[in-house]
Amino acid sequence: MNKRNLSLSMLSLTLAAGMLAGCSTGVKTEPPKETAQGGSATAPPDKPITLSFWGGVPAENGPQAVIDAWNKENPNIQVKYERYVNDDAGNLKLDTALIAEQGVDIFVNYTTPALKKRIDNGVALDLSSFTDYSIDQKMGPQAAEWKINGKYYGVPTKRNIFFMWLNKDALDKAGLKVPTDWTWQDLQDYAAKLKTDKRYGLVQSTEVYPDAMDGSLAASKYVKADGTSDFNNPIVGTWLETLNQMMKDGKSTPPLGEQLTTKMPVETVFLKGDAAMLNAGEWIFRSSNDRKANPRDFKIAFAPVPKVSKDQTNFKIRGGLGDVISIAAKSKNKEAAWKFLKWYADGGMLPMASGGRLPASKDANVAEATKLLLGNAADTYDQESLNKVVFGQFDTYNRDLPQQVLDLRREEYEKFFLGKQDIKGTLDTMAKRHNDFLNQNKK
Repeated sequence: MNKRNLSLSMLSLTLAAGMLAGCSTGVKTEPPKETAQGGSATAPPDKPITLSFWGGVPAENGPQAVIDAWNKENPNIQVKYERYVNDDAGNLKLDTALIAEQGVDIFVNYTTPALKKRIDNGVALDLSSFTDYSIDQKMGPQAAEWKINGKYYGVPTKRNIFFMWLNKDALDKAGLKVPTDWTWQDLQDYAAKLKTDKRYGLVQSTEVYPDAMDGSLAASKYVKADGTSDFNNPIVGTWLETLNQMMKDGKSTPPLGEQLTTKMPVETVFLKGDAAMLNAGEWIFRSSNDRKANPRDFKIAFAPVPKVSKDQTNFKIRGGLGDVISIAAKSKNKEAAWKFLKWYADGGMLPMASGGRLPASKDANVAEATKLLLGNAADTYDQESLNKVVFGQFDTYNRDLPQQVLDLRREEYEKFFLGKQDIKGTLDTMAKRHNDFLNQNKK
């Protein structure tokens, strides 16, 4: 055999041996991948999915603790939190990001009009394609208030309840009992007795102003039996005149003009002791528990939101469920977002309880949530009224009026409080503008 044939034979044997070796291990051999520098390297592991979660609560008040807990246990699905302020500018920022597909995967809706707008814009995912989680069973019948056209476009995750915060020390000094069933006339009397030269009787944000109107009209869906607007209901006039009298009564409650001009921080005013009563909700616990930032020296008691008149049998208190979390319709990580959302709703959100956000799911640990809600300040609250009001059962409503209706009625009742329109003109104009809206939007 010549040298050439011998070399070919040896090469053939070498290749055959290599093929046999590969077959004997059952491993498929592939050429190594080249690195950017021209060398070879093994294939890199899959990168973790990163979800962008937008919400209105400051990260340090619960969201970051929630996300840290999730990220620790889920290395393949990481979540980052983007805070947007829950006001007009903040909601516009979120809406712009959703429409422009700027990487939003999950976002929180705080009002029905905001959610409806996002559904109309096609940016909130219809959750009916997910069949492994029953929102109705987990959250109870109140969840249905968040169905739009019979479908869920978000998971309501927290219990909502609005109530009156009371400086119990001030009440005791004035010889006033903690109310359990009262009216706006009673509230007016309390405010007059609790006010001083340096202290208001009542403060409330302008956002909760119309709650008395809503509580009176929500059961009828704001319309009379004939289908026309109920905004000119005499009960609405009673509330308007009562609050207006309180504004004119010295320090009973701040005049609307003063409140708008000064952008009064009503929460801080109450916690400093500069107001005896505050109309608000459970989110105030976030601040009232922070004794360093708000070093109050008085005990806090709680009362239900007052009716407008004693004979109201269908009055509702603003509440139900809230913090409705949606998945962005254009998210590239819908399945991962759904996995996180289920975990969050069923207990992952517990760190949010320290800021007043009590979980709605029946599978969440209520005892632990209550402990977190009160923190180290439990002894600074009147426990009897806390249990009756904050953890009580009430007939509630969710403010779900279209934004146009919210705007038109606010414009009219603000004219009344600012002295630019009388009570009859206010009621008539609110009803007329509402009727115009109803006629224009008949199906």
